[in-house]
Amino acid sequence: MELVAIGHVTLDRVAGAVRPGGAAYYAAVTARRLGVRPRLLTSFGPDFPAEAIPDGIEVLNVPGPRTTVFRVDAGRGRRRLAVEALAHPLGPAHLPPAWRDAPLAMLCPVAGEVDPALAAAFPDASLAVLPQGWLRALGGGGRVQAAPWTTVDRVLPHAQVLALSQEDVAGAEAAAREWLQRVPLAVVTRGRHGASLFVNGERYHVEPDPAREVDATGAGDVFATTLLVTYHREGNPWDAAAAAACAAAASVEGPGTAAIPDPAALEARLAAYRRRRDA
Repeated sequence: MELVAIGHVTLDRVAGAVRPGGAAYYAAVTARRLGVRPRLLTSFGPDFPAEAIPDGIEVLNVPGPRTTVFRVDAGRGRRRLAVEALAHPLGPAHLPPAWRDAPLAMLCPVAGEVDPALAAAFPDASLAVLPQGWLRALGGGGRVQAAPWTTVDRVLPHAQVLALSQEDVAGAEAAAREWLQRVPLAVVTRGRHGASLFVNGERYHVEPDPAREVDATGAGDVFATTLLVTYHREGNPWDAAAAAACAAAASVEGPGTAAIPDPAALEARLAAYRRRRDA
């Protein structure tokens, strides 16, 4: 099984350190850990450490003069983002014809870099949309601020899965409720409080899997990728959401992508989760 992830890999400046990131990066790594063959359409410059992308991920880079760089400032319980550099935009012309036949695809913009026309490029795929980067605008000094999703009508008609975080929908709850009704499977992740799963518009609560949090970066991307892969394999949205909750919880117990589980680790964690849930 193949999965195509589209979006910028990034360099994230956090507390004086620089590390790779981006939703497409986390999606590709998660797919690889789950035994799926990932293909990553992205853009980065010579400043990105290509060795940070694990073996087994096929990468098509649209070269840019710089990699997309985020500055992350965490304080007073909030995370503030600013963009210091942007790589090349990504559009349908960059997608190899053979990649369009993948059974799974994910659009993962982080700064509006993914052309919404790519949603129509996978006619036979189960397409997951992580619209965070379409919900952002850049203010003064590159500061990231909330923005309306103006291309929603070009994207959602092609989507089978929509994944949002509670931060994504803050201030746009009415619009988000409408989006969640327009796809067969949708999720709003809520960190340590679990998630809300929407199956054909009906809402269900997903219990969290307890975790010893070290680094929560990318947990929502891990959740979305696991949800898509497991649902495609098994066809049960509730079981897929349980697996996604466990994978996301595991991922926060180490830095970066280090703790994203493989199938054996995920199955063991999922078995314990089900025992607690059903007790």
